[in-house]
Amino acid sequence: MHPLLDDDLARLPELLDETRAYAVRLLEGLDDRPVARVPARRRPEPLPAEGTGLRGAVKAFAERWEAGLAASAGPRYLGFVTGGATPASLAGDWLTGTLDQNPTSGIDSTGPDLERETVAWLRELFGLPGEHEGTLVSGATMSNFTGLAVGREWLGERAGISVADQGLAALGPVTVLSASPHSSIGKAVSMLGLGRSALRRVEVLPGREAVNVTRLERALEELGGRPAIVVANAGTVNTVDFDDLRAIAALRERYPFWLHVDAAFGAFAALSPAHAHLLDGLGEADSICVDLHKWLNVPYDSAVQFTRRRDLQIRTFANSAAYLGPLSDDPDFVHLTPENSRRLRAIPAWFTLAAYGREGHAEIVRRDIALAGLLGERIAAMPGYRLLAPVRLNVVCFTLAREPERAGELVTAITESGEAFLTPTVYDGVPALRAAFSNWRTTEADVERVAGVLARLAS
Repeated sequence: MHPLLDDDLARLPELLDETRAYAVRLLEGLDDRPVARVPARRRPEPLPAEGTGLRGAVKAFAERWEAGLAASAGPRYLGFVTGGATPASLAGDWLTGTLDQNPTSGIDSTGPDLERETVAWLRELFGLPGEHEGTLVSGATMSNFTGLAVGREWLGERAGISVADQGLAALGPVTVLSASPHSSIGKAVSMLGLGRSALRRVEVLPGREAVNVTRLERALEELGGRPAIVVANAGTVNTVDFDDLRAIAALRERYPFWLHVDAAFGAFAALSPAHAHLLDGLGEADSICVDLHKWLNVPYDSAVQFTRRRDLQIRTFANSAAYLGPLSDDPDFVHLTPENSRRLRAIPAWFTLAAYGREGHAEIVRRDIALAGLLGERIAAMPGYRLLAPVRLNVVCFTLAREPERAGELVTAITESGEAFLTPTVYDGVPALRAAFSNWRTTEADVERVAGVLARLAS
């Protein structure tokens, strides 16, 4: 064994204690460190020839990289839709690396059963019927990709072919209909070979991001009976708008389509009694995307993908090899997603669900919703800003009252303040900002700090 590896192994408990202490210092400093930084590119240094051992690597990391990393696990990182890591999920993530399991096959451990239990808990958390079977993937993009891939196979089934076996040429052109699709939907149809031009936008309701169901029905009617894929939203990224899932699902009585619902973070509305109705009809979907490193507050990367057609999922992703064993009615995960080898990312999710249960995570969701509403009230009261949409759930979408074209400058100024991080967007053609609440640490005091920054920068 290499001398440095031999030495690190001999001193591993001591070195892990030092690493734990370093991690604790980072966590304790989250509230005080700059939330984000305007990054300056760094040129890569040459690969070390000899190395410095674990202790030297930690020291080099702290000196070279730590200061430039965002406090994205902290309470005022309101960009994108980014959760943190609950104490239990962080512990689970550490054990994930320690155990280093590859759960794609069930021939050597109970890891796959742990994932199945985690998925069953998630299905219950979101109130989905039992026929929705799930698998964990890396994030919403891969969850959307997987769901649409199964939908593509469903289109083939309708045409009497298997796209997995015969390819897209046998299927012909495909139409994907959606009103306000997330950018990952365009990426998914590109990767699936359907082409970005297959994605057709359907008109939204006035002043909304939700689909006009009448216009959707017209678009389906224009297909003349040709099957399609419909991507519905349970929480749009700009204003957290929800399509009428029940009304969309009812259209399948007259038109053939695969219904995929992108509920990346909107699915967690199920934990708020005042908002659960927004998900009415979610269980009628053929496939569903939910991100876990958003509102479940587990470390990156983690998402779940549900579908009612496990048989088509197997047909799409089956991975035949003698060393993997036979494909059974209860398939291993290697047959269910694009990945073969992967980490057992179910452990952090299992830990946080076991530690805090439904009510613990419901409290996080309800608190974040209330905090988003509070920030919306603060912004509405400032003459320098205007809300672009009502605060429907956990995202505040707003812009400068007089010079919205300078929204990008405001984003930079907020970042440079070190007090908060928000991301830019464009809503209905207007440059804007988004403040997205999904972190378990965020409190009313954090909202007041963010509002204070906005008040100072209003001019």
